[in-house]
Amino acid sequence: MAQAWRCTGLSWTAGGPVLIWDGGRRSALTWGKTVAFGVAEGGARTCVGARGTMCPLAARVSARSTGPRCEECARLDRAHSVAADTLADDLRPYRVYLAWFGPGMTKVGITAERRGSARLLEQGAVCFSWLGTGPLMAARRTEELLRAALRVPDRVPYAAKRAARAVLPATGEERAAGIAGLHARALALTGWPESLDPAPFRPVDHVEAFGLAEAPVPVGVVGELAAGGAVSGELVAAAGPDLHLATDRGVLVLDTRLLPGWDLVPAGGRRVEVPVRALKERPTGQDGLF
Repeated sequence: MAQAWRCTGLSWTAGGPVLIWDGGRRSALTWGKTVAFGVAEGGARTCVGARGTMCPLAARVSARSTGPRCEECARLDRAHSVAADTLADDLRPYRVYLAWFGPGMTKVGITAERRGSARLLEQGAVCFSWLGTGPLMAARRTEELLRAALRVPDRVPYAAKRAARAVLPATGEERAAGIAGLHARALALTGWPESLDPAPFRPVDHVEAFGLAEAPVPVGVVGELAAGGAVSGELVAAAGPDLHLATDRGVLVLDTRLLPGWDLVPAGGRRVEVPVRALKERPTGQDGLF
């Protein structure tokens, strides 16, 4: 039997997307590279544990879930996180940002200053601009201010992001215009925390970094992995956790969050032998919070 590997997820570096494997091994992904793997026969997807600790039950996890943990491990992993608002004593500086994913889809969020734009690449933000920098709780209050005053959500579903990539404006100027007005309205609001330093509008575009400018429009999405199945194709683009692969069934989107928890083995060719679903149509707009 071929050696099995376990993927821990996709990371974005200055050089582009990288797959991370148990043990620290990394696979850099470049346009045109073949991404190919099989799923070990007779296996099942199991919980990856939390915070460096194995799941004591080796619990099974749904093949369709983008979360590779059982409920108990997910709860433990989320504890003491920025998202859970349990790090109020974190003294490191944080940034507030506006991220744009396509026409009618903008969100507000925060990220540690030390991470630079990595969080925006991980989320698949097509364009973004910083709003300000300050202590964690000031950044969080600013995020809440925008959500309440301007009805800007802090989440956009991945399915909506994928659909929007097929209809992006052609130029960076047009894409930046999607958040320019909102950025100005945000800076004009009263009630900003005094400890947060506002930032001017300086849009950063990720279309080239994602390889979307020349990539064909995907025709479907890998719905789940399955024991004995395989995925193989040529990488033509990537955004957030999604890899766009040219396969024997056309260009398909593989959400790499489906990989953790499976034993993966080598595979070849351009075949896809796992369930695939059609790419959802682009939503018509954004109404309030998601």
